[in-house]
Amino acid sequence: MRKIAFYGKGGIGKSTTVSHLASALTLLGRKVLQIGCDPKADSNILHFHGERIKTVLDCLRDGQDSKEDLLHKGEDGVYGIECGGPLPGTGCAGRGIIAAFEKIEELEILEDLQPDYVLYDVLGDVVCGGFALPIKKGYAKEVYIVTSGEMMSLFAASNIMKAIENTTRKEQAVFKGWIVNRKNIENEDWILEKASKELHAPIFFSLPRSPRIQEAEKAKKTLLSLDKEDPLSQLYLDLARRIDNA
Repeated sequence: MRKIAFYGKGGIGKSTTVSHLASALTLLGRKVLQIGCDPKADSNILHFHGERIKTVLDCLRDGQDSKEDLLHKGEDGVYGIECGGPLPGTGCAGRGIIAAFEKIEELEILEDLQPDYVLYDVLGDVVCGGFALPIKKGYAKEVYIVTSGEMMSLFAASNIMKAIENTTRKEQAVFKGWIVNRKNIENEDWILEKASKELHAPIFFSLPRSPRIQEAEKAKKTLLSLDKEDPLSQLYLDLARRIDNA
C-alpha cells in the first residue's frame, strides 16, 4: 500500500491532477483511495459525476460514523473520502482534518479496503497543523508538489518544501519532486528550470495546459473517463506508470 500526499497552491490544478492520476492508476488495474483534505470538500467531485460526497465531519455531526457513511466508490472505480471542515466561523480547518483522520483510523478503513494507493489531496497554501498531518504523522510516505512557473505557485512550493524539511524525519515522508501543471506564461520552461535548480527540487513530470480539461470538467468527468484516447489522457497514464514504477 503506497501512501502519497500531493500539495500545491490553491488554484494550481492540484485536485484535477490528483483525480486524473487516480483514474489513470485505476485503469492500470490498481485499487485507489483518494482522500480530500480541503474544507471545500471537492477533491473527489469528478469521480462522482459532479456530486459532492458527504464529508467525514458532516457524518460525525449527523451521528453517522460507520465505514459505509464515510467511504464512497466513484463511477470510474476510484474510492473517495472527503475530510471536510468545521461549520463556517466555528472552528479550525486543520483540527477538522485531524478529527477526520482519527475517525478513518478508528474505523480501520485502510486495513479493510487494502488499496494499492492512498492519495492525499492537501491544501498547500498553509502547511500548518492538520494540513501538515499527512507528512508529519507518517500517514504519507511520499510527497509530490503540484506547481507551475507562476511566481506565487513557486513561492507556495518553496514553503511546502520547507514544511516537509521541518516536520518530517527520513523514515516518515520522502519528497519525490514537482509535477508541473503548465500555465503557458512567458519563459515558463526557463523559470521552472531555474527554480528547480535553486530549490533542489527535481521536476518529476510535466503536464501541458489544455482546454480538454475544462471540457471534461463541464461533462463532470475526468478526461480519462470522457476520452481515454485523448493525448492528454495518455500523458496522465504515463504519469501513473511512472509513479507506479518509482
